[in-house]
Amino acid sequence: MKIGYFLSSEEYTPAELIEQARMAQEAGFDGLWISDHFHPWNDEQGQSAFVWSTIGAISQVSELPITTAVTCPTVRIHPAVIAQAAATSAVLMNGRFTLGVGTGEALNEHVLGSVWPTIDVRLEMLEEAVEIMRRLWTEDGFVSHHGKHYTVDTARIYTRPQQPLPIYMSGFGPEATDVAARIADGYITTTPDRELLQRFRDNGGGTKPTQAGFKVSYAPTEAEGVEQAHRIWGNSGLPGELSQVLPSPRHFEQASQLVTKEATAKSVACGPKADDHVDAFTPYVEAGFDEVYVANMGPHTVDMMNLYRTEILPELRLRKEHPHE
Repeated sequence: MKIGYFLSSEEYTPAELIEQARMAQEAGFDGLWISDHFHPWNDEQGQSAFVWSTIGAISQVSELPITTAVTCPTVRIHPAVIAQAAATSAVLMNGRFTLGVGTGEALNEHVLGSVWPTIDVRLEMLEEAVEIMRRLWTEDGFVSHHGKHYTVDTARIYTRPQQPLPIYMSGFGPEATDVAARIADGYITTTPDRELLQRFRDNGGGTKPTQAGFKVSYAPTEAEGVEQAHRIWGNSGLPGELSQVLPSPRHFEQASQLVTKEATAKSVACGPKADDHVDAFTPYVEAGFDEVYVANMGPHTVDMMNLYRTEILPELRLRKEHPHE
Protein backbone atom coordinates (compact mmCIF):
# COMPACT_ATOMS: atom_id res chain seq x y z
CA MET A 1 0.00 0.00 0.00
CA LYS A 2 1.26 3.44 -0.92
CA ILE A 3 0.71 6.33 1.50
CA GLY A 4 0.13 9.81 0.16
CA TYR A 5 -0.62 13.29 1.42
CA PHE A 6 -3.90 15.06 0.62
CA LEU A 7 -3.60 18.79 -0.15
CA SER A 8 -6.79 20.66 0.84
CA SER A 9 -7.29 23.54 -1.57
CA GLU A 10 -10.27 24.69 0.52
CA GLU A 11 -8.23 25.37 3.67
CA TYR A 12 -4.77 26.50 2.65
CA THR A 13 -3.35 29.25 0.43
CA PRO A 14 -1.51 28.31 -2.77
CA ALA A 15 1.82 29.10 -1.12
CA GLU A 16 0.95 26.83 1.81
CA LEU A 17 -0.09 24.01 -0.50
CA ILE A 18 3.16 24.29 -2.44
CA GLU A 19 5.15 24.16 0.79
CA GLN A 20 3.11 21.19 2.02
CA ALA A 21 3.87 19.35 -1.22
CA ARG A 22 7.58 19.97 -0.72
CA MET A 23 7.40 18.83 2.92
CA ALA A 24 5.41 15.73 1.98
CA GLN A 25 8.20 14.60 -0.33
CA GLU A 26 10.82 15.21 2.36
CA ALA A 27 8.70 13.33 4.92
CA GLY A 28 8.59 10.25 2.70
CA PHE A 29 5.04 10.23 1.38
CA ASP A 30 4.54 8.35 -1.89
CA GLY A 31 2.21 10.75 -3.70
CA LEU A 32 -0.19 13.67 -3.51
CA TRP A 33 -3.91 14.23 -3.79
CA ILE A 34 -5.18 17.76 -4.36
CA SER A 35 -8.80 18.90 -4.19
CA ASP A 36 -10.40 20.94 -6.99
CA HIS A 37 -12.99 23.46 -5.77
CA PHE A 38 -14.51 26.81 -6.72
CA HIS A 39 -15.82 27.38 -3.16
CA PRO A 40 -14.66 26.05 0.19
CA TRP A 41 -17.18 23.99 2.14
CA ASN A 42 -17.53 26.82 4.67
CA ASP A 43 -16.10 30.26 5.34
CA GLU A 44 -13.95 28.97 8.21
CA GLN A 45 -11.86 27.05 5.67
CA GLY A 46 -11.54 30.29 3.77
CA GLN A 47 -9.61 29.35 0.60
CA SER A 48 -10.23 27.86 -2.84
CA ALA A 49 -7.52 28.63 -5.35
CA PHE A 50 -7.59 27.55 -9.01
CA VAL A 51 -6.11 24.08 -8.76
CA TRP A 52 -4.40 24.07 -12.17
CA SER A 53 -2.19 27.04 -11.25
CA THR A 54 -1.27 25.34 -7.97
CA ILE A 55 -0.37 22.07 -9.71
CA GLY A 56 1.92 23.95 -12.08
CA ALA A 57 3.77 25.50 -9.16
CA ILE A 58 3.97 22.18 -7.27
CA SER A 59 5.59 20.58 -10.31
CA GLN A 60 8.60 22.83 -9.72
CA VAL A 61 9.16 21.84 -6.07
CA SER A 62 8.08 18.19 -5.83
CA GLU A 63 8.54 15.04 -7.86
CA LEU A 64 5.70 13.18 -6.17
CA PRO A 65 2.88 12.02 -8.46
CA ILE A 66 -0.31 14.08 -8.20
CA THR A 67 -3.96 13.06 -8.55
CA THR A 68 -6.83 15.53 -8.54
CA ALA A 69 -9.36 14.38 -5.96
CA VAL A 70 -11.47 15.14 -7.75
CA THR A 71 -12.15 17.32 -10.79
CA CYS A 72 -15.66 17.69 -12.21
CA PRO A 73 -15.22 18.10 -16.00
CA THR A 74 -18.91 18.53 -16.83
CA VAL A 75 -20.63 21.77 -15.78
CA ARG A 76 -18.38 24.59 -14.57
CA ILE A 77 -15.61 23.86 -17.10
CA HIS A 78 -16.05 22.17 -20.48
CA PRO A 79 -14.26 18.81 -20.77
CA ALA A 80 -12.16 20.05 -23.71
CA VAL A 81 -10.68 22.75 -21.46
CA ILE A 82 -10.09 20.28 -18.63
CA ALA A 83 -8.38 18.00 -21.16
CA GLN A 84 -5.96 20.81 -22.02
CA ALA A 85 -5.34 21.69 -18.34
CA ALA A 86 -4.71 18.06 -17.43
CA ALA A 87 -2.42 17.49 -20.42
CA THR A 88 -0.31 20.51 -19.49
CA SER A 89 -0.12 19.28 -15.89
CA ALA A 90 1.03 15.87 -17.09
CA VAL A 91 3.75 17.46 -19.21
CA LEU A 92 4.94 19.59 -16.28
CA MET A 93 4.92 16.51 -14.04
CA ASN A 94 6.77 14.37 -16.61
CA GLY A 95 3.86 11.95 -16.71
CA ARG A 96 3.35 11.76 -12.93
CA PHE A 97 -0.17 13.18 -13.12
CA THR A 98 -3.51 11.39 -12.84
CA LEU A 99 -6.81 13.09 -13.56
CA GLY A 100 -9.27 12.11 -10.87
CA VAL A 101 -12.84 12.90 -11.91
CA GLY A 102 -16.29 12.78 -10.38
CA THR A 103 -19.83 14.01 -10.84
CA GLY A 104 -19.18 17.04 -8.65
CA GLU A 105 -21.12 19.10 -6.14
CA ALA A 106 -23.60 21.91 -6.60
CA LEU A 107 -21.33 23.89 -4.24
CA ASN A 108 -18.83 24.36 -7.07
CA GLU A 109 -20.73 23.71 -10.26
CA HIS A 110 -23.77 26.02 -9.99
CA VAL A 111 -21.74 29.22 -10.28
CA LEU A 112 -22.46 29.81 -13.98
CA GLY A 113 -26.20 29.52 -13.41
CA SER A 114 -26.70 26.04 -14.87
CA VAL A 115 -29.38 23.82 -13.39
CA TRP A 116 -27.80 21.16 -11.19
CA PRO A 117 -28.58 17.83 -12.89
CA THR A 118 -29.79 14.67 -11.19
CA ILE A 119 -27.21 11.97 -10.50
CA ASP A 120 -28.15 9.84 -13.50
CA VAL A 121 -27.70 12.82 -15.84
CA ARG A 122 -24.43 13.77 -14.15
CA LEU A 123 -23.07 10.27 -14.68
CA GLU A 124 -24.15 10.41 -18.32
CA MET A 125 -22.40 13.77 -18.73
CA LEU A 126 -19.25 12.47 -17.06
CA GLU A 127 -19.07 9.45 -19.33
CA GLU A 128 -19.34 11.67 -22.40
CA ALA A 129 -16.74 14.07 -20.97
CA VAL A 130 -14.28 11.22 -20.41
CA GLU A 131 -14.75 10.11 -24.01
CA ILE A 132 -13.99 13.63 -25.28
CA MET A 133 -10.88 14.02 -23.15
CA ARG A 134 -9.44 10.69 -24.20
CA ARG A 135 -9.97 11.51 -27.85
CA LEU A 136 -8.18 14.84 -27.43
CA TRP A 137 -5.23 13.10 -25.77
CA THR A 138 -4.87 10.27 -28.27
CA GLU A 139 -6.10 11.23 -31.73
CA ASP A 140 -3.88 12.85 -34.32
CA GLY A 141 -5.24 15.97 -35.95
CA PHE A 142 -8.39 17.79 -34.99
CA VAL A 143 -11.28 16.36 -32.98
CA SER A 144 -14.95 17.15 -33.49
CA HIS A 145 -17.74 15.81 -31.31
CA HIS A 146 -21.49 16.41 -31.41
CA GLY A 147 -22.99 14.58 -28.47
CA LYS A 148 -25.98 14.78 -26.19
CA HIS A 149 -24.33 17.15 -23.72
CA TYR A 150 -21.22 18.59 -25.42
CA THR A 151 -20.00 19.92 -28.73
CA VAL A 152 -16.36 20.09 -29.73
CA ASP A 153 -15.48 21.78 -33.02
CA THR A 154 -12.14 20.98 -34.68
CA ALA A 155 -10.12 21.05 -31.45
CA ARG A 156 -6.57 19.82 -31.01
CA ILE A 157 -4.37 19.77 -27.93
CA TYR A 158 -0.81 20.42 -29.06
CA THR A 159 0.93 20.23 -25.66
CA ARG A 160 0.29 16.77 -24.32
CA PRO A 161 2.32 13.91 -22.79
CA GLN A 162 3.62 11.02 -24.87
CA GLN A 163 1.28 8.60 -23.10
CA PRO A 164 -2.45 9.24 -22.52
CA LEU A 165 -3.31 10.35 -19.00
CA PRO A 166 -4.90 7.84 -16.65
CA ILE A 167 -8.39 8.80 -15.47
CA TYR A 168 -9.54 7.63 -12.05
CA MET A 169 -13.17 8.13 -11.05
CA SER A 170 -14.76 8.61 -7.65
CA GLY A 171 -17.69 6.46 -6.61
CA PHE A 172 -19.63 6.99 -3.38
CA GLY A 173 -22.62 4.83 -4.32
CA PRO A 174 -23.33 1.68 -6.33
CA GLU A 175 -24.32 3.44 -9.57
CA ALA A 176 -21.24 5.67 -9.71
CA THR A 177 -19.00 2.77 -8.69
CA ASP A 178 -20.33 0.68 -11.57
CA VAL A 179 -19.61 3.49 -14.05
CA ALA A 180 -16.12 3.90 -12.61
CA ALA A 181 -15.47 0.17 -13.01
CA ARG A 182 -16.55 0.36 -16.64
CA ILE A 183 -14.92 3.57 -17.92
CA ALA A 184 -12.12 4.57 -15.53
CA ASP A 185 -8.51 3.47 -15.14
CA GLY A 186 -8.80 3.50 -11.35
CA TYR A 187 -11.16 4.11 -8.43
CA ILE A 188 -11.30 6.93 -5.85
CA THR A 189 -13.30 7.22 -2.65
CA THR A 190 -13.16 8.79 0.81
CA THR A 191 -14.71 5.95 2.82
CA PRO A 192 -13.28 2.53 3.70
CA ASP A 193 -16.30 0.82 2.17
CA ARG A 194 -15.19 -2.72 1.48
CA GLU A 195 -18.43 -3.64 -0.33
CA LEU A 196 -18.16 -0.78 -2.84
CA LEU A 197 -14.48 -1.54 -3.37
CA GLN A 198 -15.33 -5.16 -4.12
CA ARG A 199 -18.19 -4.05 -6.36
CA PHE A 200 -15.73 -1.95 -8.37
CA ARG A 201 -13.41 -4.92 -8.79
CA ASP A 202 -16.18 -7.39 -9.60
CA ASN A 203 -17.95 -5.19 -12.16
CA GLY A 204 -15.00 -4.48 -14.42
CA GLY A 205 -12.43 -2.80 -12.19
CA GLY A 206 -10.45 -5.99 -11.71
CA THR A 207 -6.89 -5.10 -10.73
CA LYS A 208 -7.16 -1.40 -11.60
CA PRO A 209 -5.59 0.87 -8.93
CA THR A 210 -7.77 2.01 -6.04
CA GLN A 211 -7.28 5.13 -3.94
CA ALA A 212 -8.91 6.41 -0.75
CA GLY A 213 -8.41 9.47 1.40
CA PHE A 214 -9.30 10.78 4.84
CA LYS A 215 -8.46 13.61 7.24
CA VAL A 216 -6.76 13.83 10.62
CA SER A 217 -6.45 16.78 12.97
CA TYR A 218 -2.97 17.00 14.44
CA ALA A 219 -2.60 19.34 17.41
CA PRO A 220 -0.53 19.51 20.61
CA THR A 221 -3.52 18.16 22.54
CA GLU A 222 -6.47 15.97 21.65
CA ALA A 223 -8.89 18.67 22.80
CA GLU A 224 -7.40 21.22 20.42
CA GLY A 225 -7.45 18.70 17.61
CA VAL A 226 -11.14 18.01 18.15
CA GLU A 227 -11.92 21.73 18.33
CA GLN A 228 -10.18 22.57 15.07
CA ALA A 229 -11.60 19.54 13.23
CA HIS A 230 -15.12 20.43 14.32
CA ARG A 231 -14.72 24.13 13.58
CA ILE A 232 -13.01 23.84 10.19
CA TRP A 233 -14.35 20.56 8.81
CA GLY A 234 -17.64 19.93 10.59
CA ASN A 235 -19.18 19.42 7.15
CA SER A 236 -17.30 16.11 6.89
CA GLY A 237 -19.82 14.66 9.31
CA LEU A 238 -22.84 15.33 7.10
CA PRO A 239 -24.58 12.16 5.90
CA GLY A 240 -25.97 10.98 2.58
CA GLU A 241 -26.15 13.16 -0.52
CA LEU A 242 -26.11 16.57 1.20
CA SER A 243 -22.54 17.27 0.06
CA GLN A 244 -23.62 16.89 -3.57
CA VAL A 245 -26.73 19.09 -3.48
CA LEU A 246 -26.18 22.00 -1.07
CA PRO A 247 -25.26 25.05 -3.18
CA SER A 248 -23.26 27.39 -0.94
CA PRO A 249 -20.85 27.49 2.02
CA ARG A 250 -23.52 29.07 4.22
CA HIS A 251 -25.79 26.09 3.64
CA PHE A 252 -23.01 23.76 4.75
CA GLU A 253 -22.45 25.94 7.81
CA GLN A 254 -26.14 25.66 8.67
CA ALA A 255 -26.26 21.90 8.14
CA SER A 256 -23.01 21.37 10.07
CA GLN A 257 -24.65 22.74 13.21
CA LEU A 258 -26.26 19.31 13.46
CA VAL A 259 -22.83 17.65 13.72
CA THR A 260 -21.75 17.49 17.36
CA LYS A 261 -18.23 17.86 18.66
CA GLU A 262 -18.57 14.40 20.18
CA ALA A 263 -19.35 12.93 16.75
CA THR A 264 -16.26 14.62 15.33
CA ALA A 265 -14.11 13.24 18.14
CA LYS A 266 -15.32 9.71 17.38
CA SER A 267 -14.78 9.90 13.64
CA VAL A 268 -11.45 11.77 13.35
CA ALA A 269 -7.96 11.02 14.70
CA CYS A 270 -7.25 14.15 16.75
CA GLY A 271 -4.17 15.22 18.67
CA PRO A 272 -0.51 14.17 18.81
CA LYS A 273 -0.64 10.43 19.64
CA ALA A 274 1.06 8.32 16.99
CA ASP A 275 -1.09 5.26 17.74
CA ASP A 276 -4.29 7.19 16.97
CA HIS A 277 -2.94 8.25 13.59
CA VAL A 278 -1.73 4.76 12.73
CA ASP A 279 -5.07 3.27 13.75
CA ALA A 280 -6.90 5.70 11.44
CA PHE A 281 -5.38 3.87 8.48
CA THR A 282 -6.56 0.44 9.63
CA PRO A 283 -10.03 0.41 7.98
CA TYR A 284 -8.51 1.37 4.64
CA VAL A 285 -5.74 -1.20 4.94
CA GLU A 286 -8.20 -3.94 5.89
CA ALA A 287 -10.53 -2.98 3.04
CA GLY A 288 -7.67 -3.52 0.60
CA PHE A 289 -7.00 -0.13 -1.01
CA ASP A 290 -3.80 0.22 -3.03
CA GLU A 291 -3.16 3.84 -2.05
CA VAL A 292 -4.33 5.86 0.97
CA TYR A 293 -4.00 9.64 1.27
CA VAL A 294 -4.17 11.56 4.54
CA ALA A 295 -4.94 15.27 4.94
CA ASN A 296 -4.25 17.40 7.97
CA MET A 297 -6.73 19.91 9.38
CA GLY A 298 -5.58 23.07 11.11
CA PRO A 299 -2.35 25.05 11.43
CA HIS A 300 0.05 22.39 12.79
CA THR A 301 1.17 20.94 9.46
CA VAL A 302 4.91 21.10 10.18
CA ASP A 303 4.55 19.12 13.40
CA MET A 304 2.19 16.68 11.72
CA MET A 305 4.72 16.09 8.93
CA ASN A 306 7.48 15.49 11.48
CA LEU A 307 5.34 12.93 13.32
CA TYR A 308 4.56 11.10 10.10
CA ARG A 309 8.19 11.18 8.95
CA THR A 310 9.59 9.81 12.22
CA GLU A 311 6.83 7.51 13.50
CA ILE A 312 3.70 7.01 11.38
CA LEU A 313 5.12 6.19 7.95
CA PRO A 314 7.83 3.84 9.30
CA GLU A 315 5.24 2.02 11.44
CA LEU A 316 2.76 1.64 8.59
CA ARG A 317 5.46 0.28 6.29
CA LEU A 318 6.68 -2.10 8.96
CA ARG A 319 3.16 -3.44 9.37
CA LYS A 320 2.90 -3.86 5.60
CA GLU A 321 6.07 -5.96 5.58
CA HIS A 322 5.04 -7.96 8.67
CA PRO A 323 1.21 -7.90 8.70
CA HIS A 324 0.72 -10.65 11.30
CA GLU A 325 3.21 -9.51 13.93
